[in-house]
Amino acid sequence: MPGLFDLSGRRALVTGSSQGIGLALAKGLAEAGAQVILNGRNRDKLAEAAATIPGAETLPFDVADHEAARAAIDFAESTQGPIDILVNNAGIQHRAPLEDFPPDAFERLLQTNIASVFHVGQACARHMIGRGRGRIVNVASVNAAMARYSIAPYTATKGAVVNLTKGMATDWARHGLNCNAIAPGYIRTPLNAALWSDPTFNDWLTRRTPAGRWAEPEELVGACVFLASDAASFVNGHVLYVDGGITACL
Repeated sequence: MPGLFDLSGRRALVTGSSQGIGLALAKGLAEAGAQVILNGRNRDKLAEAAATIPGAETLPFDVADHEAARAAIDFAESTQGPIDILVNNAGIQHRAPLEDFPPDAFERLLQTNIASVFHVGQACARHMIGRGRGRIVNVASVNAAMARYSIAPYTATKGAVVNLTKGMATDWARHGLNCNAIAPGYIRTPLNAALWSDPTFNDWLTRRTPAGRWAEPEELVGACVFLASDAASFVNGHVLYVDGGITACL
């Protein structure tokens, strides 16, 4: 049944894809046959990332800016072709005790982690609805289901991503769109460098996770390709946890 997972002839936009999970997902989608479009704000980093994927395009814009997102996606649609797959991956982290959490950091988390999913999702969906088809894959987190000390606002944003995903499916499934989310566990990425480089936290996590280790970004590719493909044609509003079993146990 390899044809079910074949993304040949489809174009995929991955936000926050100059490094880490986003770049790994873009490479995986490309290997499945998709033409990928990388997004970020740093043009130089995007160009370096695109050079590692044959045929990759870049679309630099700030996902937290509604008008910029809509203008960039409208431009790409009109000049380069339809965006068939959207992966909303852009995200940031800030760690601090909740009683001392800076309000400006809280606002940045809201804008980057959740408002961007609305901005870019709506801009792409307006075109997808007209074509009667499209795939949206939002990147949430195990922290949508579980809290951990010092990241309460991040937890709130990822819980919101899960519920916005369900709302997207509820509104847009009737138009032929499939809207789902991936909830990664603890992945060895630059965003988590402060954690995986800390021996105490590393020891706690490996003991807490049934798989006994961190995941690598590439281990999210299969879930993303599945949700972007015809194999998931009747999967909608679903959250797929890729976490080594951490949400399955106490």
